[in-house]
Amino acid sequence: MESEIHNFIKVWLSTIASLCYCYFIASQLPKGKLRLFSLLPIFYLFTTIPFILSSFHLGAPTTFYLLWLGNFKLILFSFDLGPLSSNPPKSLLQFISLACLPIKSKQDPSHQTPANTKNNKNPSAKTSKSLGLSPSFFQNLPKSIIFGIKLVILALVVLTYEHKRFLHPFVVYCLYCVNVYLGAELILALTATPVQALGFDIEPQFNEPYLSTSLQDFWSRRWNLMVPSILRPTVYDPTRNVLIPILGKMWALIVAYVATFLVSGLMHEIIYYQLTRARPTWEVTWFFVLQGVCTAAEVAVKRLWLTDGWGLHGAISRALTLGFIGVTGVWLFFPQIIRHGVDEKAIREYPVMIEIS
Repeated sequence: MESEIHNFIKVWLSTIASLCYCYFIASQLPKGKLRLFSLLPIFYLFTTIPFILSSFHLGAPTTFYLLWLGNFKLILFSFDLGPLSSNPPKSLLQFISLACLPIKSKQDPSHQTPANTKNNKNPSAKTSKSLGLSPSFFQNLPKSIIFGIKLVILALVVLTYEHKRFLHPFVVYCLYCVNVYLGAELILALTATPVQALGFDIEPQFNEPYLSTSLQDFWSRRWNLMVPSILRPTVYDPTRNVLIPILGKMWALIVAYVATFLVSGLMHEIIYYQLTRARPTWEVTWFFVLQGVCTAAEVAVKRLWLTDGWGLHGAISRALTLGFIGVTGVWLFFPQIIRHGVDEKAIREYPVMIEIS
């Protein structure tokens, strides 16, 4: 693990040096192709350098932060778009933090998710009402208490793995689903904590996804909100804008949704390759394509045939939504990492990561 920590430090020192180049040199070039060309070495570095890491808990987040978020933000920066571009320019610390960390500034209007529809300006409140809860029930709980509860649940899940051989496979998959959610949320929250200590006003990366009442609600408004905020300006909006004159608004929207999920699937495929170092079997890509097709179909049905007053009871829609994602996840999301023992590797790393922290 000592060599892994050394490589981890090397990765992030190289990242900071690269972003200093972007801030002081590339930013002085005219926006467009010339600036994009000047960033090609950085794209290459961010794509390849995470592969010197071999651990799950250091390698997977770094690949997500650099290869996916970092590269996509720099593509937008090439054209003076996205969170890295502003007038007046951001400070060097702000630039580096926004470029390589999974954070969203509340002051940045470019980070609106593609989910805020006209008829659902406050999805959290709407979902809470449909579940028979006060709209402010979750919002009124102190963040430290919520964080502590989730940390305890994750710890219990990890401890339960010691008895995994005695558990039914269905129970194990349920534990994996909880682990993926809580692990991702807590890692992203811990990453953002130093930035918040420096005075950044940032948005949460998750919005209680277990309260989702539809696929659109889950993927656009609640799950890992850094992903829709970066895929909207880089994939969804350009695809939709190009196709509207050709296909019309509805079909352009459907194709844009599927294209966005396809890109997400391909990026997950690269993360899986970083974890397994095995030839891709494309199951995780098909998982996201399936989610994209079903989400697009759901949106189309709502817009074309359902009235604003129609809807299932919140408890039913939530069970259907989470059930669909869970079942398709067992079918397509988990097999690649289980087949190559990544799940067992992650479980073995937990004591080491706790000792390091």
